[in-house]
Amino acid sequence: MADPVYFALRKMILDEITPVVMVLPTPLVEEGCQKNGLSFVQMLSPFCAFNNIDVPVRTASDQPYRLQKFKLRMFNGSDIRQPNMEVTKERLEQVIADAGNREDSDLYLDPSHIETISTSSEPEFVPTWFQFFNKELVRSVSFSDHEAFDHPVACLLVVSSSDEDPINKFVDLFNANQLPPLLNDGAMDSNIPKYYILVHDNQNGSPDRATKILVEMRNTFGSNDCRLLCINSSQDQLVDRELNPWDPYGSNASHGQNLGCLLNQEDMDELKDFVRDLSSKDIIPNMEQRIRVLNQQVVSATRKGFRNQIKNLWWRKGKEDTPEVQSVNMYTFNSIESQIRVLGDYAFMLRDYELALSNYRLLSTDYKLDKAWKRYAGVQEMMGLTYFMLNQSKKDAEYCMENAFSTYLRIGTSGKGNATRCGLWWVEMLKTSGQYKDAASVYFRISGDEPLHSAVMLEQASYCYLLAKPPMLRKYGFHLILSGDLYKKCDKIKHAIRAYRNALSVFKGTTWSHIHDHVHFQIGKWYAFLGRFDVAMKHMLEILACSHQSKTMQELFMREFFQILQKTGKTYNVSRLQLPIVNISSLNIVSEDHRTYASPAAVSVKESVWQSLEEEMVPSLTNAKTTWLDLQSKLLPNKLKQSNVCVAGEALKVEISFRNPLQISVPVYNVTLMCEYSANETLPGMESSSDTSLFTSSEVNITLAGGETTVAQLSVIPRKEGILRVTGVRWKLSDSMVGFYTFDADLIKKRISKQKRKAKHDTNKLEFLVIKSLPRLEGVVNNLPRTVYAGNLHRLSLELRNSSEISVKNLKMKISDPRFLNVGNPEVLNVNFPSCLEKKNSWPHKDADLETTKQSETVFHFPKDTIIHKETPFFLPLWFRAATPGNMSLYLTIYYEIEDKSTAMRYRILRAHHMLEVLPSLDVSFIVNPSSSSLQEYVVRMDVINRTSLRNFKLHQLSSVGNEWQISLIESINHIFPSGNLVPGQALSCFLKLTNVKKTVTKTDVWLDKDSSEAIFDIQRAPLINFHHYEQLHQKTSHQENPSTVDFMLISRMEESENVPSDVPTPPQIFSHHACHCRQVNHCNFSDSFCETKLKMTIHNSSCFIASVRINTFDSPPGGSPSGNKVGWHDMSTPPMDDTTETSTRKHVSLESVPPFIWSGSSTTRVKLEPNSTTEISLLVTTFAPGTYDLSNYTLNWNLLDSNDSREKEGMCYGRPFYLTILSEQ
Repeated sequence: MADPVYFALRKMILDEITPVVMVLPTPLVEEGCQKNGLSFVQMLSPFCAFNNIDVPVRTASDQPYRLQKFKLRMFNGSDIRQPNMEVTKERLEQVIADAGNREDSDLYLDPSHIETISTSSEPEFVPTWFQFFNKELVRSVSFSDHEAFDHPVACLLVVSSSDEDPINKFVDLFNANQLPPLLNDGAMDSNIPKYYILVHDNQNGSPDRATKILVEMRNTFGSNDCRLLCINSSQDQLVDRELNPWDPYGSNASHGQNLGCLLNQEDMDELKDFVRDLSSKDIIPNMEQRIRVLNQQVVSATRKGFRNQIKNLWWRKGKEDTPEVQSVNMYTFNSIESQIRVLGDYAFMLRDYELALSNYRLLSTDYKLDKAWKRYAGVQEMMGLTYFMLNQSKKDAEYCMENAFSTYLRIGTSGKGNATRCGLWWVEMLKTSGQYKDAASVYFRISGDEPLHSAVMLEQASYCYLLAKPPMLRKYGFHLILSGDLYKKCDKIKHAIRAYRNALSVFKGTTWSHIHDHVHFQIGKWYAFLGRFDVAMKHMLEILACSHQSKTMQELFMREFFQILQKTGKTYNVSRLQLPIVNISSLNIVSEDHRTYASPAAVSVKESVWQSLEEEMVPSLTNAKTTWLDLQSKLLPNKLKQSNVCVAGEALKVEISFRNPLQISVPVYNVTLMCEYSANETLPGMESSSDTSLFTSSEVNITLAGGETTVAQLSVIPRKEGILRVTGVRWKLSDSMVGFYTFDADLIKKRISKQKRKAKHDTNKLEFLVIKSLPRLEGVVNNLPRTVYAGNLHRLSLELRNSSEISVKNLKMKISDPRFLNVGNPEVLNVNFPSCLEKKNSWPHKDADLETTKQSETVFHFPKDTIIHKETPFFLPLWFRAATPGNMSLYLTIYYEIEDKSTAMRYRILRAHHMLEVLPSLDVSFIVNPSSSSLQEYVVRMDVINRTSLRNFKLHQLSSVGNEWQISLIESINHIFPSGNLVPGQALSCFLKLTNVKKTVTKTDVWLDKDSSEAIFDIQRAPLINFHHYEQLHQKTSHQENPSTVDFMLISRMEESENVPSDVPTPPQIFSHHACHCRQVNHCNFSDSFCETKLKMTIHNSSCFIASVRINTFDSPPGGSPSGNKVGWHDMSTPPMDDTTETSTRKHVSLESVPPFIWSGSSTTRVKLEPNSTTEISLLVTTFAPGTYDLSNYTLNWNLLDSNDSREKEGMCYGRPFYLTILSEQ
């Protein structure tokens, strides 16, 4: 026969389906055994299992075999009864509770990874207490009346030598009134072998009396059935054993008691020999004899049984599905069916499986015909186990187990426990053949309605899904979650945690975010319930960034999180805390070396823009193209030349964005940088120090609304020379929860100069060399408006301050667009504006500003004696004029040198950037026609339109620029413009006479205001003449190139409006509008049928990005609605049509019917513009008849190549009105 010990089911069968011995001891026997903390049955039980008993067995056949493994199950007579369901339930709960306590330490370890579990053998990760639980379930249906393997095969009558009248005690012990009910009711055979055991306690005296009693026993009951056992032989000291065979009964011992402490080795040997002799010499031979006798009776009754089957098959046909109605006493122990069942069970317990199977088959048919369904199911169950033990037909074994299981369930409540036992054996049978998926289904079927029972079964089913080939991970995790919920329902928190933690390995790294959050949230709550707040916080931290959850769930998670955090009473420092989310890609570190910035807006400007402005001022860029460190190489060691540099006492600024992934508002406190500071030993005089007071970090508090992303502006100020390392950022969600993010130097996007990008050495972008404190200028343009109307003229002042003890000198400044900003004479700071521009005032320095400006068209040099000291501010007047509508960027860069020659830097640069929104004001255009009365006279038509929506304008004067043109009104201004105010949307046209006198004249101005009390402005005085000069340069045309041109300047004022909202900027007092190079075109000979006119279009890129521009010309107006993105685009020759910078629909000016014209050049032109650069495009238009033409039939498409702003990345604009007058030849 095959050895079955290696299979779990076979071992379980060998442990549970073994002969039962009934023990009936007296109270004094139990009293003597209790000195060891044991009962008599417990004292014998460790010696009832034999691995090598080697007993020959011969059952019904003549061929004997040897039995090697054997086990007895001993029960006290009071325990031979069907278990009480309540007691069984309590015992099962105790098994689960003990398991939770034993595995308590494992609950705080990280769960194994799913790949590790799925490749392990089953016992390594399946809880061992499942075996104890399953055994208790099997034993919960012990001593059933329809089975015989729990029937006692022998009885031990045990009397103490201290008992009075021991012989009569033996007789009284087997009294019918004291026997178990199953024996008295006839369910079990009471005529079983009896063995008389006399127990002597050596601590009570000499064994002489026991010897005399033994002699009397043998004379009375026979010498073969009487035994003497001596116990408690250890007289002097208690016996302490390393391997105690009675440890499984430790729960019954009192606290501190050593089980078996009075039993020495001789006592143990005597007990072991007693049980071995009882098994090999008495019980096994008696079972053999009983099998042979019963087998003869069955064989003799076979014919009769066969005739009864034929008879019953006719009469009972069609009644198989009727319920079981026979009484319990229908099958007593002496009925032929019960005897056959005893024969089959005895043969099974003695390993004669063929004999057992043949009898089970015989019984199966009879019970089915009798509709004894519980007995039928029991026989089918044993047939399935027998097939398994024979290792023959797997299919037959599974069929029998399925049949038995279904029949038990069909019976109802009385068969539920047996169905569970059958299912457990069936599961193990399926596991043995690798059918884990089917085993999981059986576990699910036996889970039942009781929550705790279901929890254990579902958890066991989950491991079957994991062991399936291939592993069924989703079912594994799902059944673990179901099991955990049922554990929690039964208040088994530790087991619920274990089930949920094991499920985490399935959901980790998957897209099942809601399940992931649920698992972590429940585990966190349960750990907090157990008082393990540290572990609870680990799981609660996993659900902070639950952006996929509803707002209600997010509020619940946050509330529980802070409640648990408060209960911990500790402060947590969590790396990469998920709330808020740090956008590391947005990290921007700005250190100021020789380049300093007046505002954060200046930092965001591309380095190439600043370099284009500074190349004429900075010596390193104009001469050797080297860095300032190269110029001072002798002051620093070689290995520090390529370092990032910052200056002691100046802030190192860091910008980093935080995003709130939740829908609820999240406050974040004390956001600050993490830094490390160390002394630089390579610099002379430096000493190592780790004092954190060597630097100061800023702290900010931010509140992030739901889904909001906010950029935090942080800074750190080093105090002394050394090495400063920016290691990360830290913040607080509360006083007890601190999050930090450690920066990775390879991921930092630091703004570095072009020279450093080309350096061969790779520098650590998070490490900075702190050099000696240097002077740093701080500059601000006072009163510079953010929103202004086109043509608006302001007087401003540039304020420069030096907070250092070291002075600065040799200042130079460059302005990106002098059309907007000019440097004024210092004396204008103390005069009234705009009265200082009137002609009636004598101004000795009226041309000083212009002369100063014309010294250099690009760089302004401060006076040589300009030195800025500490606490002494320096003021420089500036003239500002909003040259053209649109969103404009104005750049200023100021160069200055340091007087202290010992510093590492010779010079520094202050960079300033200002964003302006210029709104449309007046749209002014001029048409010049030759006069028919004189060759030196011209008729000028001036068209003025108020493009604002709220403001009224008062025209002040119109002037011709230069001394060769005399201008006058053809008609009185009172008739032309009686109201005096140009209201929003109103247009005005007037005609003037222009005379070229070829000599200096004084009548270059025309008064346009009804109020004659105001003075005329002197247009030859700065800043008016300066701004006009730059307007002329902007057109790239001079008087010498085209002498038949004339320039006009219209000066106006804006009046206050009562309906103006308070947030609209207050208008300035004076406006100037410039029209340059107004000229006429004469057609010399129309007999040629056409006239060609050359034009130039000037395009300026005022953005910080490379722009791709395409111009398309049309011979007729382009169709469709002229919509497009005009952000960043404005016409450079005439003001736009609206006072807003948003997209608007162009209104074509309706002209009289005119002959057609065509664009003679290329219909499409493409150019690429660098940041802050200008280009010209040549155009050619051909006309076929005299007249006035609107040359606005073109479109301009632009695209910013490096911009990430989708709104400002690209757009299209339609051409602005531009009128060309063609005259007939005179």
